[in-house]
Amino acid sequence: MALRLYNTLTQRLEPFEPREPGKAGMYVCGITPYDKAHAGHARVYVVFDVLARHLRARGFEVNYTRNVTDVDDKILARSKELGEEPTAFSSRMWDAAEKDLITIGCGKPNHEPRVSTHMPEIVALIEAIIASGHAYVAETAKGNDVYFHVRSFAGYGKLSRRNIDDLLAGARVETSDDKKDPLDFALWKAAGPGEWGFDSPWGKGRPGWHIECSAMSAKYLGKHFDIHCGGMDLIFPHHENEIAQSESVWGADFARYWLHNGFLNVDSEKMSKSLGNFVTIADVLERNDPEGLRYFLLGTHYRGPLAFDMNKLESGRVVFPGVDEAERRADYLYTTLDSLRKAARSAAPAEGPPALKAQSKIVASARENVLAALDKDLNTPQALAVLADLAKAGNEITTFATKKKDDAARALAAAAADALVSSCALLGLLEAPTDTFFARTRERRLRLRGLDAAAIDAKVRERDQARAAKDFARADALRKDLAALGVELSDSESGTGWRVTQ
Repeated sequence: MALRLYNTLTQRLEPFEPREPGKAGMYVCGITPYDKAHAGHARVYVVFDVLARHLRARGFEVNYTRNVTDVDDKILARSKELGEEPTAFSSRMWDAAEKDLITIGCGKPNHEPRVSTHMPEIVALIEAIIASGHAYVAETAKGNDVYFHVRSFAGYGKLSRRNIDDLLAGARVETSDDKKDPLDFALWKAAGPGEWGFDSPWGKGRPGWHIECSAMSAKYLGKHFDIHCGGMDLIFPHHENEIAQSESVWGADFARYWLHNGFLNVDSEKMSKSLGNFVTIADVLERNDPEGLRYFLLGTHYRGPLAFDMNKLESGRVVFPGVDEAERRADYLYTTLDSLRKAARSAAPAEGPPALKAQSKIVASARENVLAALDKDLNTPQALAVLADLAKAGNEITTFATKKKDDAARALAAAAADALVSSCALLGLLEAPTDTFFARTRERRLRLRGLDAAAIDAKVRERDQARAAKDFARADALRKDLAALGVELSDSESGTGWRVTQ
């Protein structure tokens, strides 16, 4: 099956046909680092990280570019409050945001251009737009601004499906007496005396919000490329303006496919810094495992809204029920993998016994079924369902191999473990060694529950002694005591293990 993507520009599912066979250029609008990255950011970059992984898995050579908007009015305002040089401040904030994104499994793009280091490209593009007759210089009290004249571009509104005559200057459209038209948007903003900025042919100032993405995408992907991605809140005006300014000088078809993810909502409102209802990635990771958060974000199709529920406990701590449940599912995948590896042993490949034919079929087809789900406009919920079926089959294989001590079943357990790892990797799951995952979840859960590992070990030893002495009443009582603390025991031939539940 060919990869099909929903193109916002055409408003339909389309087969992915890159400009150059075997290669895929994708640009994702990046973070404006004036504060910590929030869970809404996590959704954007996890979704399009999966797209990049999938394109590579399907054999494409991917050029993934994600910018950093390190020059912005909010950055200037916040850095001024803190008495910090603007780019030093935004660099510090970006370092923290990037660390969060890496923690939740987002791979580094091929290019991460920053606005502050691409002024020559931005200035050159503005000059070209002025020369084309689609932009003009306006004298203001501060100096010279440069505006794109929206009505000069006949195709304006084709992405957002907005009629230019119906548009009014409003949210995120700056009004000014210096504009020819209220809808005209800034390509360059003058800096007044003493204000921070960059030198340009129009005087000291800084670029507008939209021009930077056109200039940087062109540098790293070419003036026309394959896929442009971002949140649906960027459709208008940001992406609409990118198309206008880019195609006014480079011609039509700036980007062939436009992909937009749905909002992450809190109490039915979009999570955003401006609304003050945002939860940072760091807030979530204080309670939940990174792969739990990633699993949660992939549990809803990327184009749909995703409800991010929060509950406040009597202790004052905030919990995220949806992420808690997703973490249990991620935990299940790791536990299944660990069990499969323990059940497996080196053996020549063999066909599974008749009792495991169904499981063998699931194992053999799992990775391709995940790929097929992602081919359908990144259907991550369906892909996760494939993983759930594979994990269920894996546990059935483990039980059979352990009880029957059958070589064919053990070989199938090894194959199932490999299939689970390779299939999960397509979604950025099961990325850590099992011991690392179990250690980090145990440490965090102990901390959240206020438990001491040494004290739990002592109770487990006491229970083992009671069992050895056939004092089963005492052993059962100790198990119940531990269960009340959220500690789950597992008995095996090698001894008693324990884990802290979510």
